[in-house]
Amino acid sequence: MIVAIDGPAGSGKSAVGRRVAEALGLPFVDSGLMYRAIALLALERGLEPTDGAALSRLAHQVRLKVDGRKVWIDGDDYTDRVYSPELSEAASLVGKVAGVRLALVAQQRALGRPGVVMAGRDIGTVVFPDTLHKFFLTASVEERARRRAAQIDARGEQADPAQLRREVEERDRRDSQRSVAPMRAADDATVIDTNQLDLEATVAEVLRHIREQS
Repeated sequence: MIVAIDGPAGSGKSAVGRRVAEALGLPFVDSGLMYRAIALLALERGLEPTDGAALSRLAHQVRLKVDGRKVWIDGDDYTDRVYSPELSEAASLVGKVAGVRLALVAQQRALGRPGVVMAGRDIGTVVFPDTLHKFFLTASVEERARRRAAQIDARGEQADPAQLRREVEERDRRDSQRSVAPMRAADDATVIDTNQLDLEATVAEVLRHIREQS
């Protein structure tokens, strides 16, 4: 079984994906961590996030593995480093590069062959377009900015709500307007508005649809 969960930043797709994977006894892959891993390597090697040729070569050279919250690059554990908040912008830029997406989609498909719950922005449209179980989570910009602020506050840092809203809007614009694999709901995806749903309720809704589809 392959379950694709897509959606914009702050929609809850990763948290929901983890819970759904646990309930189904499947591995969980957050595809966004793979783009963060490439962004991290690019920064470490002094590559510009707009240098498409260099980034594409890099993505084709490395082997990534993602399992839950853990990330390995060529067999080395990079988990503690890929979650750095500073990588969000670089990962978004890296994700616009066609060659990078080509390399990572191939790796994502390989990771999903035995069965997987995978979260991202193009899982149902590009990575696994033929899977039966496709979901697109959404929420208002205000709600997604609020969730980002709560995450920052939980780290003991100060959040700027206005700045977070601008960042969410810019990320939406970039992800939905990029020329390669733009973020959108697959035509046959189940769209779930999470504005009024907590994590448990959203997970329950996804699992209910999966049972009905199976």
